[in-house]
Amino acid sequence: MSGAKRSKTKGEITAEEATWFRQVAGAAVPAERENRTINFKPRQDIMEHIKDDVDVLVIGGGTAGTIAAIQSARSGQRTALLESGSQLGGVTTTGGVSFPGLFHAWGRQIVAGIGWELVTKAVALDSGEMPDFSVPPLRHWWHQIRINGPVYAALAEEACLQSGVELHYYEIPTEVSETKNGWKVKTVGKGISRLITTNQLIDCTGGADIVGVIGLPRLREEETQPGTLIFKLAGYDVESLDERIIQTNFMAAMEDGRLQHGDISNPQGRFIDFLGSGGENAQHVFGADSSTSDRHTKTNIAGRQSLLRILRFVRSLPGCKNARVMKAQAETAVRETYRIVGEEQISYQDYISGWIFDDAVSYSFYPIDLHDRDGVRPQPLAEGIVATVPLRALIPKGSTNLLVAGRSVSSDRLANSALRVQASSMAMGQAAGAAAALSASQDVTPSQIQIAELRELLLQHQAIVPIPEVT
Repeated sequence: MSGAKRSKTKGEITAEEATWFRQVAGAAVPAERENRTINFKPRQDIMEHIKDDVDVLVIGGGTAGTIAAIQSARSGQRTALLESGSQLGGVTTTGGVSFPGLFHAWGRQIVAGIGWELVTKAVALDSGEMPDFSVPPLRHWWHQIRINGPVYAALAEEACLQSGVELHYYEIPTEVSETKNGWKVKTVGKGISRLITTNQLIDCTGGADIVGVIGLPRLREEETQPGTLIFKLAGYDVESLDERIIQTNFMAAMEDGRLQHGDISNPQGRFIDFLGSGGENAQHVFGADSSTSDRHTKTNIAGRQSLLRILRFVRSLPGCKNARVMKAQAETAVRETYRIVGEEQISYQDYISGWIFDDAVSYSFYPIDLHDRDGVRPQPLAEGIVATVPLRALIPKGSTNLLVAGRSVSSDRLANSALRVQASSMAMGQAAGAAAALSASQDVTPSQIQIAELRELLLQHQAIVPIPEVT
């Protein structure tokens, strides 16, 4: 029909689009290409295929994995570190829990080594201050160390590069298979597919993801601990606020749905205290789960939606109309997903009694710290008690050439609520890196190395190692 507008077929460039290209993109579209269908042929070579061979492969560049990789490389092993994100440090950096602890217990240092090295450097480069460790604190968090997360991430990366660790950001494993001499791991990243053969494999994913891919058993609670989106509010003067009016408004908001359960981790507490801390580490995201991309997506969305509810409510309070978000992390920090079934399991009784395992390789010190829907009520350890971590708790039961470090250590739920924290995870990471390095150099599986040799290697790298008393 004369004058009718002709419909555009797939792949066709119209005259209007050609004009737009000329004006906006500065691109000349030849007249013969206007109103012409273009058939695009997919390229078959867009992925770069790489093959690597290493002695030790660490998957997960978080709190434990970073330290494990540095230790392995400093021990002389060719080491690669695979991280799905853009930086190292995990919950300490991306998660925003930039106050790691606890490195001291009862007036003495119990965790040192590579983790302590990086933390002290981060404090110095940020002109920060260390707590007074000589006196046991009334609150455990008084001995947590404030650091600058981005500075820590850069220092961790620098330490990896200086020790020779091969860093692979933005890559995830797609296939893990056992070989005669170790493991074969296939990964995919931006424009890259990589095949890595390795003698020793360390799973530092935080949820024992690789252990799950391999098919070894893992433990998970029916309801896991809530996560937290770390943020800080500003733009108001707490001293000028009327606590009674603030609390009345808070209770009304919880009742009418402007705030939801979990937006404030301690719903029975004083909201003025929440405002005084800027809301830092005082929010709960129920069902927080990073074990799959879909669950992780929902967790991050839930954390940010909670932040919006909190911000809008705070700005509605008298004296807080200029409240703002001073900082907020890109990801919700997750406290709990999966734990391995190891050759040994650290029990709650083991932890609170300070049991020293025959194959203990590191210390852990933190209150039993189980978060739930009613908040958190830390259970401090009895005076003088310091828990230990055995090598067998880092070895998945029935496995060879495989180690795990970090919060997925073999433990029951209550013990894990204390073991999962940063200083303990750093110490476990260093022990796993040293164990993998020894295993690779001796061509044995980690359960076959001599504990005395492992402890000696850790001591050479300034770690603090539990030594059982000989009776």
